[in-house]
Amino acid sequence: MNCPYCLSEVAEEATVCKVCTRDIYLFKPMMAKVAELERRLEEIPNQDAYEHRIAELQILLDEQAQKQAEPRSFGLSCLDVLLYIGIPLLLLLAAHGLISIVYDTKPLYLRLISIVLPLPFGYFLFKNAPRKLFPWFMGVVFLAIASVIGMSWMTTLVDGSPIWPQNAFEWREVFEYSASIAFSFLTGMLLGGVAYASKQRHLRSALINPFLKAVVTGLGEGRISPTSLHGMMKKLQEYGGTIVALGTTAVSIYTGLKGIIG
Repeated sequence: MNCPYCLSEVAEEATVCKVCTRDIYLFKPMMAKVAELERRLEEIPNQDAYEHRIAELQILLDEQAQKQAEPRSFGLSCLDVLLYIGIPLLLLLAAHGLISIVYDTKPLYLRLISIVLPLPFGYFLFKNAPRKLFPWFMGVVFLAIASVIGMSWMTTLVDGSPIWPQNAFEWREVFEYSASIAFSFLTGMLLGGVAYASKQRHLRSALINPFLKAVVTGLGEGRISPTSLHGMMKKLQEYGGTIVALGTTAVSIYTGLKGIIG
């Protein structure tokens, strides 16, 4: 502890300062509390320690992201195609067989299943790891076309009708049906990408990009904090992805039900 008068070091059991010889008995409880507070402050890591730890975590996150972004092996790529393209294709064909051939019910049920079923596959595909968009976009196009052609082929086996559309109206129906399947899967991909990006931002929320500080200093003249600007940019990105996902969902529903409900 330190003497409240001359700030010299005094023993805890002392009642008089040995330097200024003043009575410190009445100040001892306050001095003890001050010493305790100083001890607690010393135990709190300083800002440099926090920034050093954040930098270490940032390096680990970057290394993990690089590992996830590395090209997957041929076997794993084939497994992904089987899980996220092959299985929904088989499920759509099975739904067509049950609804249109076995039970011969309203086609509205099949359209609803075709709109809902591909979405979770796209979501889980993009939720857990970064993916290249173009190859999977082509996979979605294949899924949509193969589903419609496969359904037409199954109908041909039953009633002998032509596999390919015979007029402009049938071609438009095929296009709209394929588009509803594709947009459903794309909606899942967008939602999964938003979820993955949100998870990554949460892991890096303690780190503010130095570039943001420069922007705030140069443009906002200190009136906007880096944290608030970072939060606004994060919200814009989240809302933007959600709005796009809602838009693709609306298009999927419209194209899937347009031919039935007019």
